Amino acid sequence: MLEIRGLCVDYGTVRALHDVHITVQEGEIATIIGANGAGKTTTLNSVLHLVSWAAGEITFDGRPLKNLRSHQMSRVGLGAVLEGRQLFTDQTVVDNLLLGAYGLGRRSLVKVKENMERELKRFPVLEARRHQLAGTLSGGEQQMLAFARAMVTDPKMLLLDEPTMGLAPVIIKEVVRTISDFRARGLTILWVEQMAYVALKISDRVYILENGRIVREGKGPELLNDPHVIEAYLGA
Repeated sequence: MLEIRGLCVDYGTVRALHDVHITVQEGEIATIIGANGAGKTTTLNSVLHLVSWAAGEITFDGRPLKNLRSHQMSRVGLGAVLEGRQLFTDQTVVDNLLLGAYGLGRRSLVKVKENMERELKRFPVLEARRHQLAGTLSGGEQQMLAFARAMVTDPKMLLLDEPTMGLAPVIIKEVVRTISDFRARGLTILWVEQMAYVALKISDRVYILENGRIVREGKGPELLNDPHVIEAYLGA
């Protein structure tokens, strides 16, 4: 469903990504793990055209993304939960959901409202707080809102950037359950995660990014036993 080939990204004179190749098959969870500064978020932002590419090609569902702009991604079926959640904190829960579907245009308004109600039912804590300002929600509630906002557009694929960041362990388990549920419903997911153990347990495919380069690739459960992964990312 998603194919990244030969991706290179520069920040000024510094090359942040070097010839990155990533494949995500339909219906699977593919995860990129790595240390801070490895280039994980840059990879995700490249798919969404939030950063420019120096070289490479990205196709989604057989369609090149090169000529699309960021706000058009939802129209082709890409949804995203960005690092830090990026909510409109001075707007209500319902308004955040509506704003998340802005790129679809007015023709989809009826469908969007139906989807909003569906997502509020999926996350009952949000339904109870539908008229509450997003900035007054707890960290876990805000993460659920970020998920719901991305799902309002009925994406074919969801891009997740550090969805467990800053959350308590019990909330992290809830986030992981939500991601697993999305996959069970047929959604394809590309997940950027620094907490390697959390991601490896449920990922179908894992890419390890170090200094802007893919250095390992494999199935999540298999990499749990990889000596390099254990030493570098699992604290053993």
